[in-house]
Amino acid sequence: MRVLFAARDTLWTDWAPALTRLAPEMELIRADDQADPASIDAIVFAPGGPVSDLSPYVNARLVQSLWAGVERIVTNPTLTQPLARMVDPGLARGMAEFCTGWCLRAHLGMDAYAQDGVWRHDLSPPLADARRITILGMGELGRSVSAMLGGIGFRLTGVSASARPVPGVEVLGPGDLRQALSGAEILVNLLPDTPQTRNLLDADRLSWLPRGAWLINPGRGTVLDEAALMASIEAGHLAHAVLDVFRTEPLPPDHPFWSEPRITVTPHIAAHTRPETAAPVAIDNIRRALDGRPVLHLVDRRKGY
Repeated sequence: MRVLFAARDTLWTDWAPALTRLAPEMELIRADDQADPASIDAIVFAPGGPVSDLSPYVNARLVQSLWAGVERIVTNPTLTQPLARMVDPGLARGMAEFCTGWCLRAHLGMDAYAQDGVWRHDLSPPLADARRITILGMGELGRSVSAMLGGIGFRLTGVSASARPVPGVEVLGPGDLRQALSGAEILVNLLPDTPQTRNLLDADRLSWLPRGAWLINPGRGTVLDEAALMASIEAGHLAHAVLDVFRTEPLPPDHPFWSEPRITVTPHIAAHTRPETAAPVAIDNIRRALDGRPVLHLVDRRKGY
């Protein structure tokens, strides 16, 4: 099988050995190899690479994304092939660890213990089963995060378009968003970027959160109205926000988030796609497509994910 590696050159060093080791029968081709597009059986794709026009690859049976987010390819008008998003167990584990770490920081009130000689013996936190956490988005990442948080004992509410049951989580539909937010002492956003989710967390909906709530956003920057968040923080309604994703990345040095002590900026590091755990997913899906078997994690283009 001939597979086109349509991703940045910087990714080749790590990904090419991981992919070819699992599929020695595969000929992995770079875009600058000038291979006949009609000879390509599948495409491994990541945004920012050398290929944007997918129309010449008329015989490619699958475009396998290397990233979980597909918003930068799903709207490509030249995409006619089936598109699969990456569901990497290593990425899901990394996201769960990121969210759990920051939720514990918020829950335990770690920032309250300034090293200034003051004995703050009255600032002991409640146990986890008294802390309410809401997770927006209960897909693969949301379920992974909820499993880790639930293992600690947190009281979990999830919001899901499908409202599919998740063990240990009270799952609500989008119509119950106000109920889900009003009970969220900690809010974790894992929603994808779609027309329905953009600016979902605006001034009105942020006001539904309890006073003193924390917001953790490792999902998509477009879900959050940045001006509304700053206003809520400055008014003292939200206690803190941990932001890993932004409308503009890298976040400009003069952006007000950097200088606001109640906002923690992390540089889009909540979860990485790791070749050692993601390559098996990609190879399995390519083989499925070429064998005529069902492909995993196909993108619904109407929904955008």
